[in-house]
Amino acid sequence: MGISIWQLLILLAVVILIFGTKKLKNVGGDLGSAIKGFKSAVKDGDASDGDAAKQEKVAQDSADTADTESVKKEDKV
Repeated sequence: MGISIWQLLILLAVVILIFGTKKLKNVGGDLGSAIKGFKSAVKDGDASDGDAAKQEKVAQDSADTADTESVKKEDKV
């Protein structure tokens, strides 16, 4: 009861008649470039998340160092 190969071929022929091959080619190209853009954005997002975590750790370490230095100054007084 599923879709047979003949039904798919008829559907493909109707789509080609309605839209034409040029428009379908353009849609395919646009879809491909959109997928590439999405993949690169995801890859850049992962890289920036890692950088942000490193920067946060450095900021935390510097804050801890500043707190330690202020405690040492108070001990001397």
